[in-house]
Amino acid sequence: MTLNSIFQFLVPKDKKFFPLFEQASANLIVLAETLHEAVNAPKIEREEYFQKIEELEAIIEEITHRTHLELSRNFITPFDREDIHSLIKAIDNVADYMHGAASRMRLYQVEKITKSIRKLTEINLEACQLIGLAIGELKDMNNLKAISDYCKRINKLESKADVVFDKAVADIFENETDAKNIIKYKEVLSALESASDKCKSVANVLEQISVKHS
Repeated sequence: MTLNSIFQFLVPKDKKFFPLFEQASANLIVLAETLHEAVNAPKIEREEYFQKIEELEAIIEEITHRTHLELSRNFITPFDREDIHSLIKAIDNVADYMHGAASRMRLYQVEKITKSIRKLTEINLEACQLIGLAIGELKDMNNLKAISDYCKRINKLESKADVVFDKAVADIFENETDAKNIIKYKEVLSALESASDKCKSVANVLEQISVKHS
């Protein structure tokens, strides 16, 4: 048992870090929902969604900053300091890549949204929802099996995203003749696939934390 773990028995329940994790994951879910809504909306309506995504990404960035400030101010933490840093950074990375996908659609003025893009945003939304559920269980550490189950489901979604991405890229090179469109779609798909990779990174950190407390 680490010195930090011993102190956890002697101090009041954490009121700083878990609320920040919950705020970050809640905003991440809304960001994923907004991106999924954006790719299912007509092009003329997407700008409103893109602006909201930008705002949500900035909120998550600010929560990440506040978490790092709390780490510098507090000697006693609910679990290892490096895990707190890794978890909030991993959540921030998911937001960054989903925001990146939206930015590319916006900047490149992607008109036609493919089924693969819609499918990847759907997969990422489900993964973000599972992240929120797992973080909810993290607070009391009473149901470590649930955290493990959520993480396994996130890992399966990441594998599913890889399959969708590979097929989508193959289809682009086979059927798309405009080089500009190839670049546009490849960039958007890559950002969405990277977001699913980062969801898996969040799951890895959550599993690491739960193993240490099992």
